[in-house]
Amino acid sequence: MNAQNTPGNIGAAPSLAGWLTTLREGSEMGRLILERDWSGTPLGPITSWPPILRTLVSMCLTTRFPMFIYWGPERVQLYNDAGIPIMGAKHPHHALGPLRDVFPELWPQLGPLFEELERTRRANWAESQSLPIQRGGSAEEAYFTWSYAPVLDDTGTVVGFYTPALETTGQVLGQRRLRTLHLLSERTSGAGSVEEACRAALGALAENPADLPFTWLYVTDADGARASLAGSTGMGARSAAVPAHLGLRAEQGGSPLAEAARARQALRVEDLNGWLGAPDAAEPPRPALVLPLPHAEGDRDLGFLVVGLSPVLRLEGEYRGFLELVAGALATAVSSARAQQEARARVEQLAALDRAKTAFFSNVSHEFRTPLTLMLGPVEDALSDTGEPLGPRQAERLSLVQRNASRLLKLVNTLLDFTRTEAGRVRAAFQPTDLSAYTAELVSHFESIAKRAQLTLTLDAAPLPEPVWVDREMWEKIVFNLLSNAMKFTFEGGVHVRLHTEEGQALLTVRDTGSGIPEAELPHIFERFHRVENARSRSHEGSGIGLSLVQELTRLHGGTVGVKSALGQGTTFCVAVPLGSGHLPREQLVAEGSVPARSIARSASSYVEEIRGWLGAEPAPALPEGTKSIPLLPPMAARVLVVDDNADLRTYITGLLDASLTVETAEDGFAALQAIRARPPDLVLSDVMMPRLGGFGLLRELRADPRLRAIPFVLLSARAGEEASVEGLEAGADDYLVKPFSARELAARVRTQLEMARVRREVAELSAREAVLQEAVRARDEFLTVVSHELKTPMASFRLQLDLIERSLGPEERARLAERLLHTRRQVHRLATMVETLLDVPLLSSGPVHLDVEDVDLAALVSEEVAQSREELAREGCEVTLRIAGPVWGRFDRGRLEQVVQGLLSNAQKYGPGKPVEVHVEQVGPNARLTVVDHGIGVRPEDRERIWRRFERAVPVRNFGGLGLGLWIARQVVEAHGGGVDVLETPGGGATFTVSLPLDGPRS
Repeated sequence: MNAQNTPGNIGAAPSLAGWLTTLREGSEMGRLILERDWSGTPLGPITSWPPILRTLVSMCLTTRFPMFIYWGPERVQLYNDAGIPIMGAKHPHHALGPLRDVFPELWPQLGPLFEELERTRRANWAESQSLPIQRGGSAEEAYFTWSYAPVLDDTGTVVGFYTPALETTGQVLGQRRLRTLHLLSERTSGAGSVEEACRAALGALAENPADLPFTWLYVTDADGARASLAGSTGMGARSAAVPAHLGLRAEQGGSPLAEAARARQALRVEDLNGWLGAPDAAEPPRPALVLPLPHAEGDRDLGFLVVGLSPVLRLEGEYRGFLELVAGALATAVSSARAQQEARARVEQLAALDRAKTAFFSNVSHEFRTPLTLMLGPVEDALSDTGEPLGPRQAERLSLVQRNASRLLKLVNTLLDFTRTEAGRVRAAFQPTDLSAYTAELVSHFESIAKRAQLTLTLDAAPLPEPVWVDREMWEKIVFNLLSNAMKFTFEGGVHVRLHTEEGQALLTVRDTGSGIPEAELPHIFERFHRVENARSRSHEGSGIGLSLVQELTRLHGGTVGVKSALGQGTTFCVAVPLGSGHLPREQLVAEGSVPARSIARSASSYVEEIRGWLGAEPAPALPEGTKSIPLLPPMAARVLVVDDNADLRTYITGLLDASLTVETAEDGFAALQAIRARPPDLVLSDVMMPRLGGFGLLRELRADPRLRAIPFVLLSARAGEEASVEGLEAGADDYLVKPFSARELAARVRTQLEMARVRREVAELSAREAVLQEAVRARDEFLTVVSHELKTPMASFRLQLDLIERSLGPEERARLAERLLHTRRQVHRLATMVETLLDVPLLSSGPVHLDVEDVDLAALVSEEVAQSREELAREGCEVTLRIAGPVWGRFDRGRLEQVVQGLLSNAQKYGPGKPVEVHVEQVGPNARLTVVDHGIGVRPEDRERIWRRFERAVPVRNFGGLGLGLWIARQVVEAHGGGVDVLETPGGGATFTVSLPLDGPRS
């Protein structure tokens, strides 16, 4: 639509009837316009509307773009369906009328606009114009793009306005909020502290007062107990009433921040003035939203943002989402700034700690040297004393002390050199040196130990064209460290040393044929304390600073050191030192011979002795004839495997234990695992840190193998403290022994573990026997079940045939055979009872007895069983006396109790033939009591518990028959009912059996 053109002839007006039909059958607004009574309005009855208005209404209702008509001097408003959302809650009852009445809040702005348009008769255009509209009961912030076009009649008079209008509120607010979020992210990016991030964030928020009339930003302290004001914007930004600090715990008060912290969600405050404690009746309530700033870990809040809510925006939908995005961006900014601040603090702490550690190592190294000197001196004197020579065993022990004290002194010296170099306190004395001859002298001290290691040590060091300026003590340490490192990782082949000049440098290369270095480890090989994990070496011991020291000493010479390696093929180290002295500090240059000569042999001895320890000590000399060593343990037929990469320690432990045990050794976990799989020992003593496979790895392998899982495992480690012990025990070790340990402590731990292993083996054997017996019992029960089932079929057939034979006999034959038939039936019944009893054995043995309880009169049940058994008892000469006071009702399993009564009567008949039997049933409180008294042979006191077991009886089976199951079944049934059964001696001789049963039945 061209806003610069004035409508002229809008077109031919539709007929009134057709127009009314169009309204009735058209859009929702058409029907509303038609149904409204317009007679009392400025437009008059709808049938009297002028043709031009009818034409405009038709055009308006048929378009899908929001269209409005303002007609007549009163500017009566009409609109189409697309305009309904713009009208909001005013639609439909308050939207069709004069604009002054529909939107009184807009009339001061639109009234003059209409007058201007009526005067100029030209259409206007406005884009994203702000209008303080009220369409939902309160003022709203709204924006519209519109064009008001005057409508002229045939005389050229302005009779109304035709207005297309589009609401752009969402676009305007979205762009404004997006800019705020962008500014917030941009300005807080890179903030180095929480304070800086908060200042930058508040500056960004202050530029959007429409969405954020005011903001208060609080930051919580480390323990989350208090929030402190970091800054504020907008109205009240500098108010003294704004709290600088707020408690966040319940006992510290009920501030909205504390409530939001407890709820972990945003909290709306309807009147912030009341919260500030400064309510003012003249000032309108200030609503706000308290938004927690969540920590990245989700367990606490970084702070809180208090946002004043705009009076022309509803806290729902996009507005609330925007505020939550602001809180999220603030949380990210504060979290990032705090992380950077903490990182810088950690770096500073680490730097200070590193300096303190270096100073500590230096001081400790100095302090170690004095006691080590006092240890080595007397030991060397004792070994070299020819006046009172030591015995072979004592000499070996002192040699062990000497070797390890020398090794400790080497470690202390290396640590001291490293800390001095790192701290920059080393003052070199560079002097011109015949480097070929000096290097050859250094290498010569390793020839004997190389032969013992079965390695070749070769040197290619032709005379150099000129002397090389080096600090001889430093060069000595470079060569010794490289040679020691090469021999540590080389098992076959040898070590080749070459010295030559190239491109103005003296090049020292040390090449070995050892295990090599993985490619990923090469960039880190010169880092301090770095060691290649699981590398094959003669020992896992070492400080990890030897190569780092080589690099530092080479740098002091103005040179470089490099490494090349192929895994499994070997490693080559190359030290390059510039020729001449121009690259060196002039104050550190000295003339040749001005520095006192040092004892190279003494310096080399510590390295050589260390290598000797890797190779293993020579066999201990035999004790002189007639002398005996006192064993720490009693002789035990057990094999112990000692696993340690330190040969001296292996020798020491072997010497402690071999008088009582068979001791075998392995140099690392890999070799130990192979030995254990080939021949499992009774106990493993293993170091933790070893090449190829450490102690924990060996332990995991053993515990994963069912065949080796039960072997006792004791860890030996230099790591002291409760955490280290717990770690070892949690890994599955049986014990954990911290170095250094005493001989007696080691012996006690070994003895304890071997004894416990013996006990475990005995328990396992007993468990195995028990399992065999249980299996035998189960097989027997299954056999009894099968046999009983197999017997039931022929028994039933036998009974049937006996009945048929008896019915087929004549009266005379039946009378003649009556006694025999009766005896046969009695035996068949006895046999059937035995079969049923055998069937009960596996059923009652397999678990709880299944009962089918019902209401039963125990007195009547016992009377019936006594009546059925009276004839049988009488045949044995047993007179039965039954005493019953009355009915005894209870919840019982009828069939099972019949079985109990039959068993007790049968027992009385069997063990008291010819003697009276007394049966008594009564109710005693909540229980029923059944008593069966016989006057037979009785039960001895020592047998009264045994008779209740399966297949047990109080008398030999050859004198009395039976299966020995009746009393056992009776007890199982009675106890399944929750009752008890007992036996006592009958006065005058015999046994009295008493059964007690709860009347309310068994407990579930």
